[in-house]
Amino acid sequence: MATNDYLTVTALTQYIKRKFDVDPYLGKVYLTGEISNFRLRPHAHQYFSLKDDHAKINAIMFRSAFEKLKFVPETGMKVLVTGRISLYEPSGSYQIYVERMEPDGVGALYQAYEQLKRKLAQEGLFTAAKRPLPRFPKRIAVVTSPSGAVIRDIITTTRRRYPIAQIVLYPAVVQGDAAAADIVRQIQRANANGSFDTLIIGRGGGSIEDLWPFNEEVVARAIAASHLPVISSVGHETDTTIADLVADVRAATPTAAAELAVPVLSDELVKLQQQRTRLFNAMANRIKFQQERLNRSLGAYVFQQPQRLYETYVQRLDRAQQGLKQQMQTQLQGWQQRVQLDQQWLIGQSPATRVHQAQQQVEQTQARLKTEMRRYLTQQEEHVAQLASGLDYLSPLKIMGRGYSYVTQDDHIVRRTQELKPTTATIHLSDGTAEATITTITPATEDQ
Repeated sequence: MATNDYLTVTALTQYIKRKFDVDPYLGKVYLTGEISNFRLRPHAHQYFSLKDDHAKINAIMFRSAFEKLKFVPETGMKVLVTGRISLYEPSGSYQIYVERMEPDGVGALYQAYEQLKRKLAQEGLFTAAKRPLPRFPKRIAVVTSPSGAVIRDIITTTRRRYPIAQIVLYPAVVQGDAAAADIVRQIQRANANGSFDTLIIGRGGGSIEDLWPFNEEVVARAIAASHLPVISSVGHETDTTIADLVADVRAATPTAAAELAVPVLSDELVKLQQQRTRLFNAMANRIKFQQERLNRSLGAYVFQQPQRLYETYVQRLDRAQQGLKQQMQTQLQGWQQRVQLDQQWLIGQSPATRVHQAQQQVEQTQARLKTEMRRYLTQQEEHVAQLASGLDYLSPLKIMGRGYSYVTQDDHIVRRTQELKPTTATIHLSDGTAEATITTITPATEDQ
């Protein structure tokens, strides 16, 4: 075969894609399967797969179609889809382009209702602290359809029970795709007004599709953000919407909503009359009690003999005066003693007295000094006499007076014969000296 007889991959893919696109059976396919590989991409196209026990097909749902869903698809959810089958040329794989989707076995609206209910419950919107309804509202805002029976029932019930309350209608679309945004806008308008005490949101019964605006997330968050306490009255008693769960109070019917919003004026007037009677009786009893107490006080002996009221105080005054007098005398004596002591101290601190005392001390010191000096001189004289006696006792002259003498030669004292020289020597006696010539020197022997 020639080279021109071979197809390119692109040509083959385009041919197969055309087969898919022109096949009347693949232009609209109703398919059931389980969602897999789903990852929510906000505000974008959604890519996932549909599978059963034996096969799998890729699926794409464009943003315009996905935003119309009333629920959020999840992996593992079994769904019913409507779409067309075509080929994606770059990868050569076929896939289904989903145009519509709803849960298999459960309605899409119910599925969306349960999903939003779980989401808001996790955020705590249902368990948040509820705002109390005012007992005597002056103005009540009502968000509902202007042509329905809801507003008529509310007005009738309010006029019958509490005609002094003012009802202000905020007309809203309560059914259809534009209803949720309109309801939110009217709720915000009523809150921005600032003169209302209570807000009622309601509509008559209907199918889940008819009541769906009250299951929208934007409506639930507008009710939760409302500064006014909200009474929700949507559908029949068996219908429960997200708005009912978020509102501060749920009413089964519009009439019940009006009954919850306002009291019965006649009953309140009866209660006021009862309170007035109770207050009158209480004040009468109190006045009677105080009158009896006054009469008892007027009959007391104090008012019969007023002077007796002051007898005790007079006695207490006399005792206080006596005590004050004694205390003043005692304090005066103490001050006099202190003055005397201070005078004596001042006399003792007088310069003349101090000089006289100093002179006496000087005289006494001089006398002691003289006595001590005489005693000291006597002791020193005795000590000198003792030293002189001892010195005289040890004097060589004293010894020489007993017949002893000493010999010097060349101004040196001669103590041994070895020191003598055969020359002249001086003999020292007690009364003078004598010169002698040494002629013979005889040393002493051991026997001598």
